[in-house]
Formats: sequence, C-alpha cells, structure tokens
Amino acid sequence: MKYLVVLAFIAILASLASALFFMMRNGRDDKRKGNHMAKALAVRVGLSVVLFLCILIAWQLGYIQPTGLPATR
Repeated sequence: MKYLVVLAFIAILASLASALFFMMRNGRDDKRKGNHMAKALAVRVGLSVVLFLCILIAWQLGYIQPTGLPATR
C-alpha cells in the first residue's frame, strides 16, 4: 500500500510539473499551450481524487489503520 501511495504522489507531482512546463513555455500559440496546461491540471485533480478514494477504500477494508495521536484530556 505504501508503494501505491508513493507512486500516486509522484504521478501527481509529475502532472503538476507538466502543467508548469506548459505554462512557462514560450510560444506563439497561447490557446494550444492553455489546452495542454488545463489537461495536465485535470489529470492532477483526477489522480488526487483517485488516490483519496483508494485510501478510503483501503481503510474500510482494513488494509491500513489510523495511527493518530491518542485522545487524552
């Protein structure tokens, strides 16, 4: 499970870097550059949602356990 989460984070960061690349790229065709950037950001959002859902499902199935701080008063 750890490897899946790390791989998903790397894919999210790669998509974000791709969007930054398309934003900073010099070129005359701004519409095409904007389309590439919007697609890369949409992929990032999609990957984030899928990662969140996978973590929730893994928690529900018992593959991962919450290990937060103990509740003391």
